[in-house]
Amino acid sequence: MRSWFLTLSWIRSTHLEVEKRMLPNFLCRTIVALVLIFGLATPGLAGEPTDHIKKTTDKMITILHDPVLKNNVAERRKMLRMTLNERFDWTEMARRSLANHWEGLTPEEKKEFVPLFTDLLERTYMSRIENYSGDKVDYIGERVKGNFSLVKVTIFTDKQTEIPVIYKMKKEGPEWTIYDVSIEGVSLVKNYQQQFDSIILSSSYQSLLDKLKEKVAKN
Repeated sequence: MRSWFLTLSWIRSTHLEVEKRMLPNFLCRTIVALVLIFGLATPGLAGEPTDHIKKTTDKMITILHDPVLKNNVAERRKMLRMTLNERFDWTEMARRSLANHWEGLTPEEKKEFVPLFTDLLERTYMSRIENYSGDKVDYIGERVKGNFSLVKVTIFTDKQTEIPVIYKMKKEGPEWTIYDVSIEGVSLVKNYQQQFDSIILSSSYQSLLDKLKEKVAKN
């Protein structure tokens, strides 16, 4: 499982190239962390946000273990995407990833960017999810402040290496949705902020869009 994960030295790099590192194994690491939160977990201080993460991952595990869907990849991936869409706030992730550049986009540009951003994330990690093998997870606890919450867990690999994970969530109606995930202190959203900002400032927003489209087309 550790082979899926990106080294922190890459995260700290100051030269961020979308062609090579737009969606690195760090993303796979982030999404796999969600998949790991299921029946093998050790009970912790669970509340409503944690329960909602469990609800989503229970659905995903059921889909992955369905013998009928095993031979129907297209339908299985469709169901996995639908399940993840219930828990991830892709629009909020896209907005935060573009940071100040988001406000400069027209409504039409925002409508174009969000599904492209979402599609790229989904396509990148789908094969990793499907190869999931399972590890032990401890729920450390959660902190809730108004409509926002943090859910902390620790993942133990088969070599008993500890990986701290923090899910940042906000309440949307009756549901808690994820808008960021941090692995070993590295935020997915901040990682994208750095990359996107670098590309837009050195070139243009259109250049970023073109690179995203190119990556989607290759996957």
